[in-house]
Amino acid sequence: MALLRRKDNPEARMSLGDHFREFRRRALVAVLAILIAAIVGWVKFDVLYEWLVGPIKDLQTQRHNDNINLNWGGKGVTGAFNVKLKVSMWVGLILASPVWLWQIWGFLAPGLTKKEKRISRIVVAAAVPLFLLGCWVSTFALPNAVRFLLGVTPGDAVNLPDANTYIAFVTRFILAFGIAFLLPVFLIGLNTAGVLPARVMIKGWRVAVMVIFVFAALMSPSPDAWSMLALAFPMVGLFYLACGISAILDRRKKKERPQWLDVPDDHASTM
Repeated sequence: MALLRRKDNPEARMSLGDHFREFRRRALVAVLAILIAAIVGWVKFDVLYEWLVGPIKDLQTQRHNDNINLNWGGKGVTGAFNVKLKVSMWVGLILASPVWLWQIWGFLAPGLTKKEKRISRIVVAAAVPLFLLGCWVSTFALPNAVRFLLGVTPGDAVNLPDANTYIAFVTRFILAFGIAFLLPVFLIGLNTAGVLPARVMIKGWRVAVMVIFVFAALMSPSPDAWSMLALAFPMVGLFYLACGISAILDRRKKKERPQWLDVPDDHASTM
């Protein structure tokens, strides 16, 4: 049985099997892109590792001792390999973001009209720099988070966190910021699909701000307020940006909407 995603887009007729095959093909492309990009992370691991452990090195310099350092023996003989593999895949996910974001759009595109496709291309094109911007902003909050969490260690005590755990914490921290900065992309996408009008977003700004702060508190791996605020404030600004763009799109939709659609069914025609 054929499935029709949109009545106004006859070319979007695909069977259920076609949907699964299309999803599998695009998922495979995204995974291959991530794996290829991960090679860069594997080759440049030493440079990336020095940067990732920079906050710990700075804390050592401040305390003038090595009582705070990474422990590489927590996972046995496979610990070092696991860390290198995690860092490589993390780099692959970031570098391949243009590919996997485009594949997500490509899977959804057959259900859009030509005008919606043009808008969604712009949205997807903005998603890549927004994701990378979020990852970049996280680098300013990361040192403060590490300093807060490890800085409470008494001066005469030794703190040797597991290297695997630390690298997982840092990479998730950075990815959390990148994903959070994609908020306007999802909101504008829902608006373009007619699911979320701008007036609904603006009317519910209080709830949205509260949800953003709760999301920031949950996604920020560290309990310090600075990390949460560093994630929440940009998200609030991006939310209002999405509201403004959605309002412009809704205004254009209203102008292009045929007047006869607003005429009641029982109203006599003037023609």
